[in-house]
Amino acid sequence: MFETRFVAGERRTLVLLPFNLDRLLDDWTALRSQMSRRKPDPFTRDEWAYLIGFLDRDHLEHAFRQAFGERESETRDPVHAVALPGGPVAVWLPNNVSLLGPLVLILISTTGNPVWIKSGSRGDDLTKAFLDYAVANLPEGSLREQLTTAVVAETFSREDARNGRWAADARTRLVFGSDAAVGAVQALPHPVESMGFSFGHRESEAWLETSACDDRTLESLLRVFAVYGQAACTSPARVVLLEETRTKALELRDRLLELWRTLFPRDPEMSVASAAIRDHQWAAARGWDSRLAPRHGSAFAVGDAEMPKPNGSRLLPLTAMTVEQALESLPARIQTIGHAVSRDRERQLLRRIVPRGVKRFVPLADMHRFGPIWDGQAFWQQTFDRMELA
Repeated sequence: MFETRFVAGERRTLVLLPFNLDRLLDDWTALRSQMSRRKPDPFTRDEWAYLIGFLDRDHLEHAFRQAFGERESETRDPVHAVALPGGPVAVWLPNNVSLLGPLVLILISTTGNPVWIKSGSRGDDLTKAFLDYAVANLPEGSLREQLTTAVVAETFSREDARNGRWAADARTRLVFGSDAAVGAVQALPHPVESMGFSFGHRESEAWLETSACDDRTLESLLRVFAVYGQAACTSPARVVLLEETRTKALELRDRLLELWRTLFPRDPEMSVASAAIRDHQWAAARGWDSRLAPRHGSAFAVGDAEMPKPNGSRLLPLTAMTVEQALESLPARIQTIGHAVSRDRERQLLRRIVPRGVKRFVPLADMHRFGPIWDGQAFWQQTFDRMELA
């Protein structure tokens, strides 16, 4: 085992890994240069660019710093705890967030634990595609060996025995998906000493102020929404324009339509266009002022604060609200609020949303940013076993 020391305050932790951490981080960083030259067909340009950014060395090492403190060179100072890989990690992915699998694979690879990943039964299997690409393009060494132990299952039914075997053999279970799917997996027999993390249904919103709504901000909103529509838990299911009027909301909607034409000049897939038309018609039927984006890539609808929010995979509702109205109408299972507001407003909101159960309060462009803490659960850190020494 290779030793790496970390210090947080006066407390030192010795992390034992089956590989040299610096070598593994170097390998991931080197893969980025390969990735910048060629994109595999299963990935969109945005997905591939996100993965390249995710593999930033400092970003990956931040998971260790967040869990154990800053790196420390060799010293004679005693350590207070030893952390080492806890054992196999089993992951069940949702159907609607195709890029989540590669992101989880990358993060778990840094822990030294074997990882088993089951793709969603109706989702694109980008995990296997990325794993194959990485193994084919990495030099022989610790990271390549680590990834060759990963198992990415072909899609299989809920009744397949592998579900039961994985739950029974995994030390850590990560389950993403609907509440029903999460409940079914976590109900499978599993070791008493194992750990399970459940990431079920959640909703997110985008909160804006007019003063922050320049074109760059609005382009960030469109890019965040365009990836998954309303399907992902981190996608904005509603845009709230704080302390403004319906007229301002209509103006904002119209500007989003203009920017969409420039940002997304290509025709969407037929299924996307059909969903946008359906959502537009449904929103209009419920009294919302709805407009289709150019080439029918999405629909944008403006409604009043008291109107029930229309749902739709390719629909983005916009509503002008007071801060009080926005707080009182938060979804029961709110996950992320992506914000574009002034610093003063940000500080005011932060104090008021803490008791509301919000899991993430982040800049608009970071709504989809995945990390070692998710929904308030430090799942990455918990894949390690710890032995306290003092």
